[in-house]
Amino acid sequence: MISFVTYLPDLMSCSFSFILILNDNFKFDFFKFYVMNSKVSILVVTIIFLITNCFAQEKSKKELKEERKIEYQNQIEALIGTKEFVFKANTASPIGFKTVGLTPNLYYVRFQPDLVVSFMPYYGKAYGNMGFSNDTGLNFEGIPEEFTSSTGKKSYQVKVKVSSEGNAYTLIITIRFDGVTSLSISSNNRSNIVFDGYITPPEMPEEKR
Repeated sequence: MISFVTYLPDLMSCSFSFILILNDNFKFDFFKFYVMNSKVSILVVTIIFLITNCFAQEKSKKELKEERKIEYQNQIEALIGTKEFVFKANTASPIGFKTVGLTPNLYYVRFQPDLVVSFMPYYGKAYGNMGFSNDTGLNFEGIPEEFTSSTGKKSYQVKVKVSSEGNAYTLIITIRFDGVTSLSISSNNRSNIVFDGYITPPEMPEEKR
């Protein structure tokens, strides 16, 4: 026997039931079924919203990171274009020796179109009459004989050649787009040495002479 039973709304709870009675052992409550499916639907919508929101936040973070990267690149390009900036060294890596940590903001090379001033230490091998007793480090200044820059796929490169007191120096700065910066210095009487650091606008540090 199939019968329908309708319960009047409960004024306090504002709910009602519509029950289909197939027999004494089986009853189908349409309201409970509807509520159960509604809860599942709300749960699914909530999960989708949370996932979408997470992706939106992640996209925003990536966009902000990309914007900062582009802004940094523009600043570096501007500095390189003016040929006026300062390289400040954090570490020194001589060939055949361990990396040496340097005192922050002490050692630098100042670049200008008509003058390069270097106050840098030196670790490594010296040639000719150069020895440790009379090695004053990479302290020199001179007019650039060459001052060129180029842009690669992942970095900028600046090449400068300077002569001072009979010594010829070649300085190559590599500035990656992610900010990692290194300076290679080679000369006619010393082996090559690489410094890791960063470049800044030409706010001159105090010169140590």
